[in-house]
Amino acid sequence: MTDHAAEAGRGAPGADPFTPDPFALPDPGEARAHRAAAALFRIAERHGGTPRQRARQVNPHLPAPHEAVRLVAFLLSGAAAREDDEPEVDRADITAALTLLPRVRAELDELEAGLLTMARGRGLTWQEIAFGLGLGTPQAARQRHDRLNGRLPAAPDATAPDATASDARHGTPRDAGPRGDRASE
Repeated sequence: MTDHAAEAGRGAPGADPFTPDPFALPDPGEARAHRAAAALFRIAERHGGTPRQRARQVNPHLPAPHEAVRLVAFLLSGAAAREDDEPEVDRADITAALTLLPRVRAELDELEAGLLTMARGRGLTWQEIAFGLGLGTPQAARQRHDRLNGRLPAAPDATAPDATASDARHGTPRDAGPRGDRASE
């Protein structure tokens, strides 16, 4: 790479390397992470600034993403009472809550996939899991498990040295395949 090519991603020669190049495209993942953090802090500042407001959430300092989304929805619908000195939910609050929805969905997908894997590891059949999920057939439960695992980031390689420890922490049975399915079922 030439010196000019190396400098192209950092701005002008001699410029501060921490100052982004104004002509470089932003990293979408980084921008999304910044927006999600800003959204969470906005909702916490506007609707979780007092001890009484924070009592509406589990974490006494900062709401979890699902709590922030739920709080905005409850305040909008009237299911939660707004305090006298608390600002009304505005368009930016709604946008902040919408910004957090993908993070909330990903957390719930991960939680559900882990619970399904642990249920299988504890011997629950697909029929029992389908009943618990309110699904009509064992096939529907298995397909849901497969869809969830397809949306989640790739799991650590099973050949990695710490894979056994990871499997034990997440409740994956040793005789399970890469998705937690037992070969016999």
